Amino acid sequence: MIKQEIKIQNYSIGISKPVFVIAEIGVNHNGDLELAMKAIESAKRAGADCVKFQTFKADQIALQDAPKAAYQLRTTPQSESQIQMLKKLELPFEAYLEIIKLCKKLNIIFLSTPYNYSDVDFLESLDVLAYKIASGQVIELSFLEYVAKKKKPILLSTGMATLAEVDTAVNTILKTGNDSLILLQCTTNYPSRLEDANLLAMKTMGQAFHSITGYSDHTQSNTACIAAIALGANVIEKHFTLDKTLPGPDHSTSANPAEFAELVKFIRETEKVLGTGIKLPSKVEIENSIGMRRSIVASTTINAGEVITNEMLTFKRPSSGINPSLIHQILGRKARRNIHPDEMIDWDDIHR
Repeated sequence: MIKQEIKIQNYSIGISKPVFVIAEIGVNHNGDLELAMKAIESAKRAGADCVKFQTFKADQIALQDAPKAAYQLRTTPQSESQIQMLKKLELPFEAYLEIIKLCKKLNIIFLSTPYNYSDVDFLESLDVLAYKIASGQVIELSFLEYVAKKKKPILLSTGMATLAEVDTAVNTILKTGNDSLILLQCTTNYPSRLEDANLLAMKTMGQAFHSITGYSDHTQSNTACIAAIALGANVIEKHFTLDKTLPGPDHSTSANPAEFAELVKFIRETEKVLGTGIKLPSKVEIENSIGMRRSIVASTTINAGEVITNEMLTFKRPSSGINPSLIHQILGRKARRNIHPDEMIDWDDIHR
C-alpha cells in the first residue's frame, strides 16, 4: 500500500496538504555553477518549495551517434550531436556541495534526477532526501529497484508510459518495501500542447494505485497546472529558467522568474478556492444569512382564533423570525392574537 502522506524534510505532501511546487532547473544552468546558484535564489523568491536538477555524465546517457529529439533540434545547433549538447550541460560533481549548501541556507528542498547507478550512489553520498525519476526510466525496472532500495521517497514521472507500464513500475518499487511513491502525470514533449496534457490520466493513476499524484508540466501556460490542482494534484513541477533567451535545449520552453511567481500565486489561490470539501456555510455566509434569508410573515390580516392557511403567509427578509422550513408546523393552527400584514409570525402568536 502506497503512503498517503510523504514527508520530505519539513514538507508534508498529500491530501489536504499544500501543493508541493518544484522549480525544475534541470540543465538550465548550462553547466555553470554561478548560473545554477542564481537560479536557486530566483526560484526561492518566486515561491518554489523545491529546486530540481539532473545528475548525469553525458557518455553514460547516450551513444556517440544518438540523434537529438525533435525539440532539441529546434533549440540547439543542428550540427551538434546529442552527446556534445549533453556534455555542455553537465555539472561537475563538486558543484553539488555548493548547491546543497545554498539550498539549506535558503530553506528550499534540493532534488535531482539520476540517470545511472553511479549517479544514485553519488546523490546518496550527499544524503539527498528523495529522488525524482524521469519519464524515460519508467520501464528501466532494475534501475527503479536500485533507487527504491535506498528507502527514500520517489517522485516518478510517467510520460510516454501506458497504465500497464506504470503498474509494473509501481509494483517493482513496492516489492523493495519502499512505499513512499508519488506518481506524476507528464507529457514528454517540449513544449507540449494543452490537448496532450491528459490530466484525467493523473486521476486514473491515483485511483488505480491509491497513490499521491501530481503533474509535471511542459505546456506554455498555467492552465494545465491549475486544472491539475483542481483534480487533486499534490505536486506541481515546472521548468524554470532565469532567461528564456539563453542557449540550451530547455530555456525557451521554461518559465522565467516572473512567470513562475505568477504560477505559484495562482496555485496558492486555487488551493484557497478549493476549500475543505465539507459543505458548510462560511463565517461570512452565516453573517450574511441574516439579511439574505427570509422568515415567515403574514401576507394578510390574521384574526385571533382564525385557522392559519398557506394563503395567509409569505416569506420576507430578514431571517430573524421563524425559518420558512418550519411552515408546516404553523399551518392548521389558530392565531392567538390579531396579526397584521407584514408582521413576522412568532411562536407565541399561535396556539401549539
